[in-house]
Amino acid sequence: MPPRRIPTVRQRRLGSELRKMREAAGVTTQQAAALLGVDRTRIPNMESGRFGISADRVRVLAANYGCTDSDLIEALAGMALDRGQRWWDSYRDLLPVAFQDVAELEHHATAMRMFLMVHLPGLLQTAEHARAVFEMSLAPLPPREVELRAAHRMRRQEILTLREHPPQFTAIIHEAALRMQFGGPKVTADQLAHLIRMSERSNITLRVLPFDAEGFAGPGQPICYAHGPVPQLDTVQLDSFHGAVFVDSETDLLDYRRLLDKAEERSLSPDDSRSLIHAIAQQL
Repeated sequence: MPPRRIPTVRQRRLGSELRKMREAAGVTTQQAAALLGVDRTRIPNMESGRFGISADRVRVLAANYGCTDSDLIEALAGMALDRGQRWWDSYRDLLPVAFQDVAELEHHATAMRMFLMVHLPGLLQTAEHARAVFEMSLAPLPPREVELRAAHRMRRQEILTLREHPPQFTAIIHEAALRMQFGGPKVTADQLAHLIRMSERSNITLRVLPFDAEGFAGPGQPICYAHGPVPQLDTVQLDSFHGAVFVDSETDLLDYRRLLDKAEERSLSPDDSRSLIHAIAQQL
């Protein structure tokens, strides 16, 4: 098979985990290639995500690298098996690559926690609110681009509403985000009502960090902590001005878990959060 033109974040993560495992074992790329009976250059390409690897070969490498964590090995083997086309692939040449990476991350997450200061979670936005957000870009987007992005965002939400066993989703939203009127009062009122309805689902927990909270740690950027099938495969996705950023080092993951814990401690209970959202909607 030809090399992948642009490996996804998930494909690169599989490769990086295999590289970390190999380096921890003190195995060279030449030795790893010999284990699989492939050319030496194949290993760096696998570890960068440019070439795929079979689940069986993942297990062979893990065994020879001395890895005894069976849960991690099977999780990595599962990542290797995931080669089919998904709905987001139809957007691959229509939207920036990060849109597909975010959809893929959410699709495979076993649970998610978010913290947002100014925006509402994309997974909880109405179509009208999403369009209003995309229309606020610094460089105005053509109407077709706005519709594509909004449609993509609506498809992402199906993981919370249409799956038989949807992931647990916790969103900590600052009160400021609830008061931002993207699209005007009517769109905002409908959006707040939608938040209340979604928060009543068994797999969704919504907590508001009010203005009178004592404060919180961190720079205030949007954070999504996506839990993987094993803790070693957790990922944090950050929104930045230049697009999505993905973080997975053990130290960074620990810091973001602590940050989310502290923000949650200072936020209102789910019931009090719904009451505040309702009160804000009544003021529109």
